[in-house]
Amino acid sequence: MTTQSHLPTQTFLLISQSPKPSKTPSSSLSFHSHSLPTFTSTSTSDAGILFREKIVYLESLNVNSHKALRLNPNFRSAPLSSLVSVEHCLFSFGIARSAIGRILDMHPQLLTSDPHSNLYPIFDFLLNEVSIPFPDLSKSIIRCPRLLVCSVTDQLKPALSFLRGLGFTGPNSITCQTTLLLVSSVEGTLLPKIRYLQSLGLSYKDVVNMVLRSPGLLTFSIRNNYTPKVKYFLEEMKGDLVELKRFPQYFSFSLEGKIKPRHRVLVEHGFSLPLSEMLKVSDGEFNARLIEMRLRSVEARDGGDQADSHFAVLGSI
Repeated sequence: MTTQSHLPTQTFLLISQSPKPSKTPSSSLSFHSHSLPTFTSTSTSDAGILFREKIVYLESLNVNSHKALRLNPNFRSAPLSSLVSVEHCLFSFGIARSAIGRILDMHPQLLTSDPHSNLYPIFDFLLNEVSIPFPDLSKSIIRCPRLLVCSVTDQLKPALSFLRGLGFTGPNSITCQTTLLLVSSVEGTLLPKIRYLQSLGLSYKDVVNMVLRSPGLLTFSIRNNYTPKVKYFLEEMKGDLVELKRFPQYFSFSLEGKIKPRHRVLVEHGFSLPLSEMLKVSDGEFNARLIEMRLRSVEARDGGDQADSHFAVLGSI
């Protein structure tokens, strides 16, 4: 099935397809056969017209041209063909044009990047060193576009080495869902979070097991996530660290939106639930469980002959 690109008719492209590297990054690296339509360029020396063509091109991708110029001044002098080559490169790896626009709007520096030296090596790294299946490459990039602006040597490889040493191997290997961890600094981001969890009294082995079960732990802010949630868990919920080891996903739930409201309603009625049972269910399931616990409480207290009390319980939820 041929994928069509909706470039504006005002835009004149100087190339008909994505330029291929003169030397393929790896023998196992392949490209999609999708092609984008060809546009014929008219000769012009009017810099204003050429610049306008680039602005129209950005607009066709829903990229904010003012933001692009502000964050990437080199865009002003870059030829339209170099901008299009970036789109062709991303498109060849299965990234839809709508997603390409969002990626370029998020990281305008990509507009003037060289696919051969900047982009292909990243895809090659993900495909051959991280072992992300080709069909999943686009998922990795869409989930974390920042991958495209990271240095393979200085950032991605050290992070991969650290994560594999932590235990992200075999069944816990990095996937398209967890490649976002590769953009995190080992010294500035990953290690501090592991040390923070250890500072709570958890062993290194406990922390590693928690992280492997819930990789998102390595993406949460110590200040905005860990600290307030730990404080509430220990001081208000009187929680035990053993429960955090059992359910590290606790940190992925909203403190104000879910943890506090559900804990408080349980306390109000004199009940308690394990973290997983309190948080994993929907609001409807939680309310149904609360009603069930209240009914059982009434029956246990009054011997089961309490039909009127049942209606009172239902009306108070």
